[in-house]
Amino acid sequence: MNLSSRLLHAAMISNKKFAETLSGIITDELKMNLLQFSEFCRIPYSTLYKIVKGEREPNLSTLRAIIQGLKKAEKLPEKDFIAVIAAKHVLEDIEERIVRTEGKEILVREYPATSIEEAIVSAVMAEKDGAMALVCAPIISNIVEKIVGIPVSIIRPRRSVEKAIENAVKKLV
Repeated sequence: MNLSSRLLHAAMISNKKFAETLSGIITDELKMNLLQFSEFCRIPYSTLYKIVKGEREPNLSTLRAIIQGLKKAEKLPEKDFIAVIAAKHVLEDIEERIVRTEGKEILVREYPATSIEEAIVSAVMAEKDGAMALVCAPIISNIVEKIVGIPVSIIRPRRSVEKAIENAVKKLV
């Protein structure tokens, strides 16, 4: 049984079993502490702490974040990958998740961000996760290049900018 299934199974038994199972998965299986896991899942440390200590039940969005974090942890690529940092709607447009070049397969791994701060954190996380390179928007590329030690490539959305200009003109008419 995978980690997320084990956790959901424990949740069906009791809140106490859920908290115990989550704590065990984080420390024993993932070899993380609560702070690392909270950052990994992007949930507040205090929330995770209260859940693990049985002081609070997770709300639906927190449970989703925990489950997604567990699934992400189970699927951490062992092979080379390039991180793409962008808004969720941009990431949804990526069709190829594996790029083949010169006989080598390179995984494309998504890091959604909705603010400059989140994008910077995602860049650091991507490097920590083992990314070979990073793709991001021009607005953060200069900052990111100073922070990480991996190559940074810039997204240049020419067609979408032209289309946005056309839409703006239509709105004026």
